[in-house]
Amino acid sequence: MLGGKNRQNTNQKYYGICILLSIVMLWTGAAQAKAAQITGEDAGNIQKEYQAYQERLSSIAFREDIEESGYEIMEEQIFPITLESFGLGELTIIPAIETSLNRLALFFLDGEGNVVYSYDQLEANCRIRGELKQSVKDVAGISFSDVNRDGRKDIIIISRCKNTSGEYAGIPYKVGDVIFQGEGYLYRDWRISDKINRFSMNKSTNQILFFVRDGISTEFLYTSTTLEELRRNGFSVMEDQCYTREFERLGSLQVVPGVFRMAWFDFFLIYLVNEQGEIVWSLQPMADYDGMYSLKGINGRDVDGDGMKDLVVLGRYSREGEDGEPLIENKCSIYYQRTSGFEADTEFEKHYQYTEEDTMEDMIRKIREYWGWQVEE
Repeated sequence: MLGGKNRQNTNQKYYGICILLSIVMLWTGAAQAKAAQITGEDAGNIQKEYQAYQERLSSIAFREDIEESGYEIMEEQIFPITLESFGLGELTIIPAIETSLNRLALFFLDGEGNVVYSYDQLEANCRIRGELKQSVKDVAGISFSDVNRDGRKDIIIISRCKNTSGEYAGIPYKVGDVIFQGEGYLYRDWRISDKINRFSMNKSTNQILFFVRDGISTEFLYTSTTLEELRRNGFSVMEDQCYTREFERLGSLQVVPGVFRMAWFDFFLIYLVNEQGEIVWSLQPMADYDGMYSLKGINGRDVDGDGMKDLVVLGRYSREGEDGEPLIENKCSIYYQRTSGFEADTEFEKHYQYTEEDTMEDMIRKIREYWGWQVEE
C-alpha cells in the first residue's frame, strides 16, 4: 500500500489516542449525567477493537476485498481522481461504509483494481464520542478542488448520518469534511472540520469550498453581538417582517428576521434586539434544514397560557430526502418565553403537523388547544 506502512500506523496511533481522549472526556448536563461511566477496562477493550478494525482495513488489497470485508460501496460516488503527489497517474476513489460499524472509508485504486491507499480519518467517523460504531448512512456528495491553493487536488466530502439513540435519534444530518493532499499521503485539519459542521456550512460541497478556499463564513451569524455587525457582514434583514414587542421578562425588543446567502442556500435566523441595537437572543427555526424556501410569518403572542409572549414561526425549508431528492417541508417553530429567555418546543409538532393550508391564526388556535386554553387574555 502506498505511503508506506508508517503512515497507516501513524494515523492508527493518532486516531486511537483521539478515541481514548473522547472516552474520558467529561460532559455536563442531565443527559450526559445519565450516561454509563467508562472504566479503564472498557477503554482498553475499545482500543483493542479499534486496532482490529484498522488491521482489517489495512488488509484490503483489491477491489473485490472491499465488499468481502464487510463494506458497502457507494456506487454513485465513485470517481476518477489524480493525486499529484502520489505520482501514480489516474486513480479511482471508492467510498465505502463498513456496515457493522457504520464507518466511512475511502479506497484509492489503480487501473488494475489494486488498492494503493485507504483513508478513514474522517469527521463523520468521530460524531459519537467514545464509540467505535458511528452513524454514517451514505455519502451525499464528493468534489475535488485545490482548496488550499498548493497546486494539489483536495477532496471535499459530505456524509449523511443518523443517530440511533440520544436526543437527536432518527433525525438525519450532514457532516462535511475536507481531505487535503500532502506529499504522498492525505490528511485533514480538525479545526476546519469543526467550523464547517459547527456553523452549518455542510449543506453542499460548494458551501465548504466557499468557506475553506474563499473565506466566506456563517460564523458571524452565531457570534455577532449587535445588529449593525450582522448587517456589516452580509445579513439581509426582512424589513417587512420586523416589529417591536414588549416581552415581559426581557423588556421591549425588536424581532429581526433575515437571511444570509451562501452557495445558493439561505440561512434563516431571527434575532431579538434591544433599543441599543444589541442582540439579546437569537433563534434558528431552520434547524438542520439545508435552506429557507419561504416564510409565512412570525407572531409574538402568549400561546401556552403563562402570561408571557411567545414566538410562533411558520416557514418552509429545503432538504435532501433519503435518496438525495430535493424536498420542501413545512415547519411550525414555537419558542416559549421563560424566565431566562426562550425555550424551543419539542412536543407540539409530534401532536400536529403544520400544513401549507394552515394560517397563522389556525396555528395559534391549535397550539392553545394543545395547552388547554383558547381565549387570549
